[in-house]
Amino acid sequence: MANAQTLAAGLAESGFRVVSGGTDTHLMLVDVFAKGVRGKEAELALDHAYITANKNAIPFDTNPPLNPSGMRFGSPAVTTRGFGQAEMREVAALITRVLENITREDVQTEVRARVNSLTARFPLYPWKLAAAASSR
Repeated sequence: MANAQTLAAGLAESGFRVVSGGTDTHLMLVDVFAKGVRGKEAELALDHAYITANKNAIPFDTNPPLNPSGMRFGSPAVTTRGFGQAEMREVAALITRVLENITREDVQTEVRARVNSLTARFPLYPWKLAAAASSR
């Protein structure tokens, strides 16, 4: 939960509205439309930057379900990889960078490189890397 709370706080500090004011679980719902971005575009831009998240309707959403006002973010996948609160602050900054530059492919490319660098520090299967290194 600490990772999710850190992510929620980082997004809130960047001016995004966390719908419930924070989170008590591993998930959060963030109103991105408050900053002029809709869910479908946010999901696509983040996907191009190698950040997986889902568009999601928010309470009293005035936008259509297929392009809603919100995004759903979660922490389990990156927590399983070993991310801590410092990395979650970085993830919040990366999400913010993409969403504040939603149409800029150069920003998506820059963030994708930073995501690759960050995830390389926390490989999915570190035991495979160790086994491959020891067999050389």
